[in-house]
Amino acid sequence: MKLAEALQERADLNRKIDELRRRLGNAVLVQEGEEPVEDPAELLKELDLAVARLEELMAAINLTNCKTKVNGMTLTALIAKKDALMLKLSAYRDLVYTAGQNTNRARGTEIRVKALLKASDLQKAADQTAKEVRELDNLLQETNWKTKLAE
Repeated sequence: MKLAEALQERADLNRKIDELRRRLGNAVLVQEGEEPVEDPAELLKELDLAVARLEELMAAINLTNCKTKVNGMTLTALIAKKDALMLKLSAYRDLVYTAGQNTNRARGTEIRVKALLKASDLQKAADQTAKEVRELDNLLQETNWKTKLAE
């Protein structure tokens, strides 16, 4: 199995577990004399199996990410770098918005507010960071499809 396939299965399992939790919540209590729409014991078994499979996948994915190197960095380090860049990008985009605000004054005697950083400079930095995120994401996706999952 390729790493990308394991990541897709992990996402599917997370959705399935959420759905099973909801279905269990609906099936665990019924009015006296009524039957549940679904058997809660069967749903619980299915939940346990899904959680166990998720645990196996998460361990294998983490092991693979720690062992696999690209451009001298592990996938774990590359993922951390991408997460940090995404945080930086979000902050820069917020700053671009704030610095670009035009505070209108009704009268010339009102307090004037000005941006201390140029929105255009912040936008250039945000664009460069977005490019780095895209390139890193492409590298991660390519590597995920080429890398065999550690078992």
